[in-house]
Amino acid sequence: MKICIYGAGAIGAYMGAQLATGGAEVSFVARGPHLAAMQRNGVRLLTDEGERVINLRCASNPADLGPQDYVIIALKAHSVPGVVDSMQPLLGPETAVVTAVNGIPYWYFYQHGGEFAGTTLDSIDPGGKQWRDLGPERAIGCVLYPAAEIVEPGVIRHVYGKKFPIGEPNGETTPRIQALHDAMVAGGLEAPIRDNIRDEIWLKLWGNLCLNPISALTHATLDVITSNVGTRDVARTMMSEAKSVADRFGVHFRVDIERRIDGAGAVGAHKTSMLQDLEAGRPMEIDPLLTVVQEMARLVGHPTPTIDTVLALIKLREGVAQHTAVAASAPLKAQAA
Repeated sequence: MKICIYGAGAIGAYMGAQLATGGAEVSFVARGPHLAAMQRNGVRLLTDEGERVINLRCASNPADLGPQDYVIIALKAHSVPGVVDSMQPLLGPETAVVTAVNGIPYWYFYQHGGEFAGTTLDSIDPGGKQWRDLGPERAIGCVLYPAAEIVEPGVIRHVYGKKFPIGEPNGETTPRIQALHDAMVAGGLEAPIRDNIRDEIWLKLWGNLCLNPISALTHATLDVITSNVGTRDVARTMMSEAKSVADRFGVHFRVDIERRIDGAGAVGAHKTSMLQDLEAGRPMEIDPLLTVVQEMARLVGHPTPTIDTVLALIKLREGVAQHTAVAASAPLKAQAA
């Protein structure tokens, strides 16, 4: 089984290393010093069980790797539209595309049923490019619950969790999803097959859409946000609005709002990925976590006033951060000239 991890950052590299340990033929698409370190030394994986080095084929050009059985997209979701063209050499007639990303995936309304079946969402798939060029028929959903970090280029520390729920858009247990499940389990991962992966996607998104922007706006960790009366109330209100939208699309939440917030708080003094991206000067996952919920709300004519307010604030925060970074670099460029 040939599996390419497109975007072998912390989570992607962890998944790939585990899959390779289980016997799959795994390759990575990565870039920069991280890629160079993995090409030179292999992937060094640090876990509670100890340290392992896994040697994999790593490339910056997908054309060097050829068609795969599975392509696991493990990029930040907002980066995916920009790499669709470069993914094409990885796609054979039977290649499955596993969307291991946060937020709503491009294929969401494929085999959805109802009046919105076949709808594309411009906030996450501008112009329907992913739908058209990756194809919704290739898609398998995957939800990310573990945490990992790049300690230094080529070195991954697994922080917690091994659970990656997967599912077909139509809920069937197909041969291809069973084979993926078996490969993941062989690699020591938990990969429950869900008959409605959209419910699982929304459960993860439910916390991300409020806790991530609140974290980036306040620089507070999860334990602080969920225990502070004011920020907990904002999160609760955003989640209530999002649930009303999701309800219109037939989503079932297996836990209530308070339990979901408490679960996030139990993670402790953790910086959300959005806060980490802000501090590192990277673009934040705003559209896949917030704008898309606003867009789906507009489809059904449902108001989301608190989500709209927080979305406006976090977009401005990102804009100010980018402007500040450009201004700070201008004197350095002038000196270099």
